[in-house]
Amino acid sequence: MSVAIWGAASAQTPPQFSDAAHLGVTTCAGSTCHGALEPFRNSNVAQNEYVLWQQKDKHSKAYKVLFEERSVRIARNLGLPNAHTAEICLNCHADNTTHRGRQFQLSDGVACEACHGGSSGWLGVHISGASHQDNLAAGLYPTDQPVARAKLCLSCHIGNQANKFVTHRIMGAGHPRMSFELDTFTAIQPAHYVVDKDYVERKGAPNGVQTWAVGQAMALAETMAAFLDARRNPDGFFPELVFYDCHACHHPMSNVRWEPRASTGLGPGVIKFNDANALMLRIIAERVDPGAGRALGERMLAFHRAMTENRANSLREAAAVREIASQLVNKFSGHGFGRDDVRALATGVINDGLNKNDFVEYAAAEQATMALSAIVSTMRNVGLLNEAQYKQAMGALNKLYDAVAKDEEYKAPTFAAALRDFNAALPATTN
Repeated sequence: MSVAIWGAASAQTPPQFSDAAHLGVTTCAGSTCHGALEPFRNSNVAQNEYVLWQQKDKHSKAYKVLFEERSVRIARNLGLPNAHTAEICLNCHADNTTHRGRQFQLSDGVACEACHGGSSGWLGVHISGASHQDNLAAGLYPTDQPVARAKLCLSCHIGNQANKFVTHRIMGAGHPRMSFELDTFTAIQPAHYVVDKDYVERKGAPNGVQTWAVGQAMALAETMAAFLDARRNPDGFFPELVFYDCHACHHPMSNVRWEPRASTGLGPGVIKFNDANALMLRIIAERVDPGAGRALGERMLAFHRAMTENRANSLREAAAVREIASQLVNKFSGHGFGRDDVRALATGVINDGLNKNDFVEYAAAEQATMALSAIVSTMRNVGLLNEAQYKQAMGALNKLYDAVAKDEEYKAPTFAAALRDFNAALPATTN
């Protein structure tokens, strides 16, 4: 697939692999830069971003995690000397660039330049008080743009190359399951910026539903890219098992929950590709581009069938799905997602959960919950929910989060009941 399909934002090289030198967090952490203890008055940025990252953002602890008991166990099980020197671990748990300035420290974890790009090119422009566009032109990575942000995040949260990819073997050694939703993960990072009038003037108003939509399309496109990559999905007796739905196999036999799904066409006992992102993407596409929504559903059905046939067929169908998902990235990045869209998408997710069996497995229910979180926040922002209604919706949403809090204890009927309560909590004009 050509870069042009994803638009200009996707042409950005993720910071880890760019040629710009990474000078280290001390470059950003000065008290007059981004290391202030309290937000500055009369400044268009808070200037305490470094403190927020250091104290509240798990990315700052990513390297330290590699010394914990679980990481030691994973490394031992994989036959690695240790996790904190293994490239496969460092590529996501640190800013493992080869272009390092004198004050750069790998131990800072996923630090400023891991997301914003090596500062050697843009630092001088940045501290001169130049515009945001000037900073971008000098090499600052455009994290405010959903497509570029999704590409950056997914470079770790799916993995964009063989030595930056959590395989089934790594999970078997003890690594947690990988899951991602762009809007939710953006919200819980936590944000070290404030969306105020000045932010909107410089970067535009963020739209949570658009961010969710772009993230779903990018996640499916990147997953299919990994599936098509012989380094990440080598030819063998089995495909790389990490592409399958973990919970379709890994749940107690006493938790009998298989149900037929028209969207897969598979019978019981057949291991299933993890199609949670595809389910969300189809709902979004059916609203924004019904033809693409139908095509995605048809191609995913063919892909599920091909996975039971042979590798050649599965690769052919994966390429077709990737093409549709990639085109939808472009479509969503240029779509406004207004009030009618937000209302319709809430209905779409709820109806899929209540009228189909698509959320019977945990991963799909988890994605649906995060989707509704993005939708509810955007409903408030566009005036579909007042504060009292928003509070009521959030209370019902918390029940959905409770239903997916522990994957090993997930029960589809419990989730369905919480989804009915959530539907009832929304004002009649939104469902």
